[in-house]
Amino acid sequence: MSATARPGRRRARLFDDRRLLVPALLAPVLLFFVVFNTIPTLWLLGLSFYNFSLTNGLPPDYVGFRNFVQIFNSKNAIWFDLSRTFTFVLCGVGIQTVLGAALGFLFWGSKDMPGRRLALTLLFAPMVLTPVATGTFFRFIYDPTFGVLNAITGGLFGWGPIDFLGNPKIAFWSVLAVDCWMWTPFMTLMTLAALGSVPKAELEAAEIDRIPFHKRLSLVIWHHGKFILMLGILLRTIDSFKTLDLVIPMTKGGPGQQTRLVALELNKQAFESFNMGWSSAYSVLLLLISIAMTSAFIFVLNLRRRRGG
Repeated sequence: MSATARPGRRRARLFDDRRLLVPALLAPVLLFFVVFNTIPTLWLLGLSFYNFSLTNGLPPDYVGFRNFVQIFNSKNAIWFDLSRTFTFVLCGVGIQTVLGAALGFLFWGSKDMPGRRLALTLLFAPMVLTPVATGTFFRFIYDPTFGVLNAITGGLFGWGPIDFLGNPKIAFWSVLAVDCWMWTPFMTLMTLAALGSVPKAELEAAEIDRIPFHKRLSLVIWHHGKFILMLGILLRTIDSFKTLDLVIPMTKGGPGQQTRLVALELNKQAFESFNMGWSSAYSVLLLLISIAMTSAFIFVLNLRRRRGG
């Protein structure tokens, strides 16, 4: 009995030592990160220096920085895609933040409203849908022949059929509207979480002192809830920069190039043209842009925190 109990006691002593417990708990996570994140990223970085296509049957040819030079020398490709993508991100995240904050304050201030839980459930429903399904639904809703939206606008305002996804002037904004419809509930959820982190005692004290609402908003609510809200904006910015599966079923980048975002061009080069070297270089540039955006965002957030401290 004592011989069989010794291994168990040794394992118990092993995990009682915190110096060994922490690495043991972190090892699976670090292994997963290295296998599924670090190694593919290094492979992508190495492939970006080669001319390699899956269709010509030739081995990879080392070309140095030629792929990056070709991307930057392209007259309209990357610059047009980046400009449309940044417009999509700034407008989309801005609208979602404003609408989400307004809805969050509405539900936060009406806790005794009848049907509040049902309303919240229906509000969060678009966020649960897959973007491909949402894009397919709205492609039919926007259809100029039998679309529901055209039937509504024609019946209310007497307008003729509008090709929301085929008109170059409104196609981009039609896709942006769907993105806002889908992800505004996420910002509503983050707003409710931020408001829930505000101490009730401070709110009651500010109300007793008859502090105006705009001052309560800046001195109490924003002071406690800004980190959660800013985190939600950061997550939406990163996710919106990668928008792909919503655009493909709706417009596939058209009409012309009006809804062609960077993720769509990357998908086309990698999985339609099979130009793996060029698409790898393009991916590296997008990765650097994403890291720069995230770093700038975190720097500003920490700067405000240090000033507040």
